Amino acid sequence: MRIQKWINSRLPRVVSELEASILTDFSVMADDGLDLAGRNDINEVLDDMLAVLFPGCYSREKINGAEINFYLGDLLRHISFRLSKHIRDVFKYRCTKEKCDNCDCEMRAEDALMTLVESLPKIRSVLLEDIQAAYEGDPAAKSLDEIVLSYPCIEAIATHRIAHTLYSLDVPIIPRIMSERAHSRTGIDIHPGAKIGPHFFIDHGTGVVIGETTTIGRNVKLYQGVTLGALSPFDREGKPAKDEKRHPDIEDDVIIYANATILGGKTVIGKGAIVGANTWVSSSVPPGAVVGRQPVVHDHE
Repeated sequence: MRIQKWINSRLPRVVSELEASILTDFSVMADDGLDLAGRNDINEVLDDMLAVLFPGCYSREKINGAEINFYLGDLLRHISFRLSKHIRDVFKYRCTKEKCDNCDCEMRAEDALMTLVESLPKIRSVLLEDIQAAYEGDPAAKSLDEIVLSYPCIEAIATHRIAHTLYSLDVPIIPRIMSERAHSRTGIDIHPGAKIGPHFFIDHGTGVVIGETTTIGRNVKLYQGVTLGALSPFDREGKPAKDEKRHPDIEDDVIIYANATILGGKTVIGKGAIVGANTWVSSSVPPGAVVGRQPVVHDHE
């Protein structure tokens, strides 16, 4: 009884106050050109793309070799239809916000979608190297299938390689939705702007953070809790430091142990270097150097 009375007498005021705030302050509305259910749909499309890359591990049904061509063709048509709409919407949304009236969002969206789909064979090829890196880098791994089916780093890295392709094509919003979905599911936070070479392995993975302007070379291994971040998100005047190199470069064959923190856009970890656990690094490390206490072994599961 009290709830019913409250709903009739006081709830309308709450609704009015929220409405006024939403209409006058920041909010995402369908009138702006974005599908309000778009994030969930993008996540479903991402699941389908992972199923294209690894049908035996991510598909919703069993697929045999004789069916694979039909399965891939049908699923990619479905992906293309759904994702093209969202890419077009985010381009138009950005143009509305920036008051741009001289670009062809429709054509840009089509080009981005086609480029992404045509990049999938190359993305899969690089991911196969990442899976091999996990198998070689983890004595506890018994098979490649086990790695794809159960290692959180594979979902995080696969998602990143898809999201990074869209990011490189200047697609707004969608790459971040994808990367944050992987973050929430795996505990691995990789900004879609980061450039990551092949044969990449994140062991355990929980708490790893890789910032937007990070570059990582070939055959790099990270352990849990590693941060590749910025020294400060603000300049001397207190303004956000955007559009500049803020995160470190990690060259080939580097190992970074658990909970190490490496910061700064001018910081370079040289080829073959080892950064020990719980180490704070804010200046460059020469090739082959060991920073912090040198581990006795490189793998201990």
